[in-house]
Amino acid sequence: MPSHYKGNPSVTRSLNAFINLMRASESVISRLQRRLSAEGLTAGQFGALETLFHLGPLCQTELGKKLLRTDGNVTMLVDHLDKRGLVRRVRKGQDRRFVSVQLTAKGKNLIQKIFPRHAKAIEQEMSALSASEQQTLRKLCRKLGWRDEIKTKEKKQ
Repeated sequence: MPSHYKGNPSVTRSLNAFINLMRASESVISRLQRRLSAEGLTAGQFGALETLFHLGPLCQTELGKKLLRTDGNVTMLVDHLDKRGLVRRVRKGQDRRFVSVQLTAKGKNLIQKIFPRHAKAIEQEMSALSASEQQTLRKLCRKLGWRDEIKTKEKKQ
């Protein structure tokens, strides 16, 4: 559904592109979330488990940066995973502020079990696009996501 806003062509085009991007994203996420819910996980919890599985233990702040989450949100996320025995917090030395989050054996077993199925589900979702279209989408999304960093770099040159 396009925007009903009657602005100049640039604004209307931008709004329509944004609406399409968000609707497609929400639609795919909704279908994938149903699969994760069947495993008793939210998308955020899955993301944390997957990140820790592939990158190893991380401090909560770094985990938050990887997941694009606020400190408070990461704390709540880790609290839920900790209560389920999927992760544990480890304090390093005397600095009580530094907390490393690690997968437990139970958490590692769970993510090893569900990650291949999740990756296959993502492959099925993305199969609506050709391989070339997937590459183009990836490039466009990276460009859009890194917009501020690109502008900053251009100003310095």
